Amino acid sequence: MLNVDVIGVPVDLGASRRGVDMGPSAIRYSGLKNALTSLNIHYHDLGNIDVPVPENEDGEHNARMKYLREINGVNKNLAGIVSQSLLRGHMPLVLGGDHSIAVGSILGAQSVLKNIGVLWMDAHGDFNTEATTLSGNLHGMSLAACTGQGTNSMTKFKSPNTNFINPEKVVLVGVRCLDNEEMVLLKKSGITIFTMADIDMLGMKEIMKRALDIVETGTEGFHLSFDIDVMSPTEAPGVGTPVKGGLTYREAHLAAEMISDSSKLRSCEFVELNPILDHANQTGELTISLICSVLGKKILRMDD
Repeated sequence: MLNVDVIGVPVDLGASRRGVDMGPSAIRYSGLKNALTSLNIHYHDLGNIDVPVPENEDGEHNARMKYLREINGVNKNLAGIVSQSLLRGHMPLVLGGDHSIAVGSILGAQSVLKNIGVLWMDAHGDFNTEATTLSGNLHGMSLAACTGQGTNSMTKFKSPNTNFINPEKVVLVGVRCLDNEEMVLLKKSGITIFTMADIDMLGMKEIMKRALDIVETGTEGFHLSFDIDVMSPTEAPGVGTPVKGGLTYREAHLAAEMISDSSKLRSCEFVELNPILDHANQTGELTISLICSVLGKKILRMDD
């Protein structure tokens, strides 16, 4: 039976809009434990990582790398917890919080598995650097940092024995909002990018087939980084940075079910849920259903 370690990271320091720090609580409140145990999953809730409150900080921050010290501290702790979970033979399930936490979860997984792929589902590229950022928000720089092509100050906690993620083993799915300079960096990066236009033309099944082939081939496994804003705002209104024209409910669940069919998923995170902006917990309940699909729930299980 699958052992899942739930790790809450209630941080919104990497974003400009407050509220995603309540994401882990909203996901738990929506029934995560009951949903996973009903799938015969061993559920282990490791609680929340301690996160500084921005109002209590001194305010002396680099405007182009906001709350760098605090986020690095969170990611250092998260990386250690993720690595220990994997060493126990469990699957870490990280609940965000903003997407800056991906640096901790991904490098924590990489420290154990040494050679992982990353399936990054997001409306945004998150590939800015200190030089290109328009906002200074670290949630827009996390993928670049994980591949070693971003700002090194975001990964100072990384062990010298832990490599950055090979960009040729990274796939970005669902993107539809990129800054101009970020677009240039992504084109040079070696990352495979499937935009919403690609999904429209080829269909979700073909896109996911290609994406999974890349993150599975020649790796020890892969990490799923699922930003809820990859969904259409009509499906998921409660996100930090909504962008029109995203995945439909069924496209997202098809992707999740194809991921669950893989034997190489090793860790995952779901981020950017903002309960303040949600409508009657619509996005919280959607997140639960997607987590369940990723971890094995099917419409019909022939072995039941």
